[in-house]
Amino acid sequence: MAAEVAKVDPMHQFTIAPLGGSANWELAGFNIAFTNSALWMAIATVVLIIFVAGGLKRELVPGRWQMSVEFFTGFIDDMLEANVGKAGRKYVPYIFSLFMFILFANILGLMPLGVVGVHPFTFTSHFTVTGVLAIISFAIVLVVGFWKHGLHFFSLFIPSGTPLPMIPIIFPIELISFLVRPFSLGLRLFVAMMAGHVLLEVLSSFVIDGTNAGAGFAALVGIPSFILMVGICALEILVAGIQAYVFALLTSLYINDAENLH
Repeated sequence: MAAEVAKVDPMHQFTIAPLGGSANWELAGFNIAFTNSALWMAIATVVLIIFVAGGLKRELVPGRWQMSVEFFTGFIDDMLEANVGKAGRKYVPYIFSLFMFILFANILGLMPLGVVGVHPFTFTSHFTVTGVLAIISFAIVLVVGFWKHGLHFFSLFIPSGTPLPMIPIIFPIELISFLVRPFSLGLRLFVAMMAGHVLLEVLSSFVIDGTNAGAGFAALVGIPSFILMVGICALEILVAGIQAYVFALLTSLYINDAENLH
């Protein structure tokens, strides 16, 4: 009998599906189904709340949990002070929440829960989610910029020392570059998370097909693919942290533009 070919669809893992019979839920003509994406957003939020709550004990001798929360808080505080200055301290709660939410979302999506029948969903692999996070950050930049500087905020699009004849050319270029920021911010995280998960799924099909095809193919294809999967999983954990950091860092840089018009 011929070996069975693995039927692995690398894109199936990104399918958003309604849960608990909520497919037909509607409100004002809009579908409001509770999906797997919404479920894992809620889980990431709960994990974030638990993580922060565990660090609020303020023990005289901090435990590991409290030290972890204080480490990440100090890390975000230092990043904002370096990029925004003293005025950046008031943004610590937002940037901290943004960073930790994305970090937990990325890591939860990598958890090997499939062995117990639970299939984690990496919602940061959807541009609709990362795009909304980017729009929220961009909205804060706009509100702060116009609130603090008024119409002078438009001077951000005219670099200091620009010759007068060049202003009509430089201004629209800088404006378009500014308006593209939320798109590029959300796209970067979305692409990074989707690419890694697709690669892992493709390699898993190699492992299954190689194993089903016999010992020779298992040794030639299956085992090397499995070893590569382990290495890529370790790399994906690193990427999960890096992408959360990059998102938070770029947001702080954009806030710096709104605060200081740099």
